[in-house]
Amino acid sequence: MPGYQRSKEFHGQSVVEFDPGGAGGVVPQGPAWHLSAPVSGPPEFHEVFERFLGAVDTTQVNVLVMGFTGFDGPAAATFLLEAADRFPNLQALFLGDERSFEWIWQTDLTPVAERFPLLERLEVRGKQGLELRPFHHAVLKTLRLESCCLPSDVMQAVAASDLPVLERLDVWLGVDDGEGEVADEYDLEPVLSGERLPSLRFLGLENSAVQNEIAERVATAPVVARLRSLSLARGTLTDEGAESLLSGQPLTHLRRLDLHHHYLSEHMMERLRTAFPSTDVDLSGAMGEYHGPFDEEVYNFVADGRDF
Repeated sequence: MPGYQRSKEFHGQSVVEFDPGGAGGVVPQGPAWHLSAPVSGPPEFHEVFERFLGAVDTTQVNVLVMGFTGFDGPAAATFLLEAADRFPNLQALFLGDERSFEWIWQTDLTPVAERFPLLERLEVRGKQGLELRPFHHAVLKTLRLESCCLPSDVMQAVAASDLPVLERLDVWLGVDDGEGEVADEYDLEPVLSGERLPSLRFLGLENSAVQNEIAERVATAPVVARLRSLSLARGTLTDEGAESLLSGQPLTHLRRLDLHHHYLSEHMMERLRTAFPSTDVDLSGAMGEYHGPFDEEVYNFVADGRDF
């Protein structure tokens, strides 16, 4: 997609684009394979996927990145699940490596977790059709969901899942697009309470229109005491939310506090730097307020939320 740089590295491996037209020369065991259909076509994604299955020994594929499948879908996971037995050693999967959310179709992700028991890392980007039910996974260590409007029931499913070794959770909550209930601070309670995800060390609650409300919950959340890194980036954080962080529980144990893309004043940024001198605090991307046609109207935008 124009203006978007696809992943060049994933799960510690270089990403290599699979060329469906030159399949005869590929090695049977590659690095992180990237599968995507041309925007203008042909070939269509199902043809790309079939050629990949025929050209590569997929039993040796550990890392897979899947991108554009077509403006009307179906989701990349649909193709992968139909051939799940061909990928017995899959350890890392990225679904939706494309720029615009409206071009990325997803589906119920629960079978993905169920069919790939060795999966240590699952990253998903998209909005259309995204579903999830509570699931158990014994080895999943990283879960990342990027959305401009994450469904509330998807966040609730994550919070209710049994993930004993999950160390990193990143979710982009997004904004209300008028099409369904969007995840908010209330859906985060099982995660923030520390009742779930006993191995969690890196938590990102990002890209939210209710970033201040999330910061207020985080300020007293029991889970924070065991975190090494916390991100409230990409959202609408203002001085109000930052004040909650400063007046809440100590955060000086954090190695990193990521607040980039924010609406903080210079004074508040200086207070944060002073309060956490030993923490890597990312305050880049100060946005400034956007005023509408009347001076009293102020609009703060999330980093990725206008693609609907």
